[in-house]
Amino acid sequence: MSKTLLSLGGAGVLSLAAAPAMAAVDPETAFVFNSFSFLVNGLVVMFMAAGFAMLEAGLVRSKNTATICLKNIALYSIAGLMFYVVGYAVMYTDVDGGFIGSFSFFYNPPAAELALLGADEATPELVKAVTDNGYASQSDWFFQMVFVATAASIVSGTLAERIKLWPFLAFVVVLSALIYPIVGSWEWGGGWLNSDWYIASFGAEFMDFAGSTLVHSTGGWAALAGAIVLGARKGRYGANGEVRPMPGANLPLATLGTFILWFGWFGFNGGSQLALGSALDAAAMAIVFVNTNLAAAGGVVVAMMVTQIRYKKVDLTMALNGAIAGLVSITAGPDLQNHFHSIIIGGIGGAIVVFAVPLMDKFKIDDVVGAISAHLVAGIWGTLAVGIFGGGAILAQLVGILAVGAFVFPVSLLVWFALKSTVGIRADEEAEVMGLDQSELGMEAYPEFGRGSQTM
Repeated sequence: MSKTLLSLGGAGVLSLAAAPAMAAVDPETAFVFNSFSFLVNGLVVMFMAAGFAMLEAGLVRSKNTATICLKNIALYSIAGLMFYVVGYAVMYTDVDGGFIGSFSFFYNPPAAELALLGADEATPELVKAVTDNGYASQSDWFFQMVFVATAASIVSGTLAERIKLWPFLAFVVVLSALIYPIVGSWEWGGGWLNSDWYIASFGAEFMDFAGSTLVHSTGGWAALAGAIVLGARKGRYGANGEVRPMPGANLPLATLGTFILWFGWFGFNGGSQLALGSALDAAAMAIVFVNTNLAAAGGVVVAMMVTQIRYKKVDLTMALNGAIAGLVSITAGPDLQNHFHSIIIGGIGGAIVVFAVPLMDKFKIDDVVGAISAHLVAGIWGTLAVGIFGGGAILAQLVGILAVGAFVFPVSLLVWFALKSTVGIRADEEAEVMGLDQSELGMEAYPEFGRGSQTM
């Protein structure tokens, strides 16, 4: 999602059937379409917040449903606020091949746009000063912002049913203001992962089209650190290491959430073309849409096949995570021009998640929704796949993956330990048994089925 891709829109060309020569796109037209793409695709990505909320609400037990819904709307709100206050500047301002941007606060429209908005007449000079940028600045801010909440949602699902509300939201503040923007600045902000030094050292720049590593693995590393510090749900693992099932309360709701996420991913990956101001951009975005869909479908089918072979039954939750793993896997390189490769990448992602979920349980890492497997593990695979099927170099991809993990995991551990040693992060045993809806919110998601319900 590097800003340099916007040159495709600002300098693209359209083929006119009635004209013998190529006609350059009008700068203002390109500006309108690029901004429109950011805004509409951003709206589609924003809908993923609902998808995560429904997926997680379906996979937790009913006594924790209201709490997980509150966490999802709260984390989206906090992520947006913190990205406005400081996160966007840290990610995109004055990175210049380094490791972090500037700490300027409150990202607002630039002077050129304010001058155009406040003018009595839109003179050619005022219009040119704005359109030279290629897109409306706030359309870009909105599109970049909705990605932050995705990383935070991964953490929410993993740590469900036993983490207290306010310490979790405190972590979201740090994640959205600092951890995610710093990682994003390394590649998308023009930082060290696409610097001349990196290319000379590892053969190519690190490539992550829409964030298999920069978004999904970042959220996965943060979730893994939190799960280790927080510990497993009470009763999840027996004395001999056996895994005790704790099935979710509403699998139709989890299925709806997965479909919403699948839909939202078209904006996530397609919008990361970062331009729609030329025929080239439109054709490229269409390819991204198709690859995104095929990878998800491949993930579902392979996850179903593997569970049938391994367990003699098809597991719905594995099929749902197969879709997500397929989507995460293709996110680093959805611009492949051979669509069959996207099916392979997504299918391998779907297989990976089937083996990764029980592996987490073997290490007693309690991940309620399987997010670590679907986002972190599949994200690593998808990023490496760019070096196998795409135009990247495996060494450059691997170094980038390791660098992100080496930063996000220990920093997240430090934040989680700091919260644990100060305000505490885990609900007490009585609250966990009762359910966080009652202990944290004093309400129930399904009161008519609760202990105190009355028939009329």
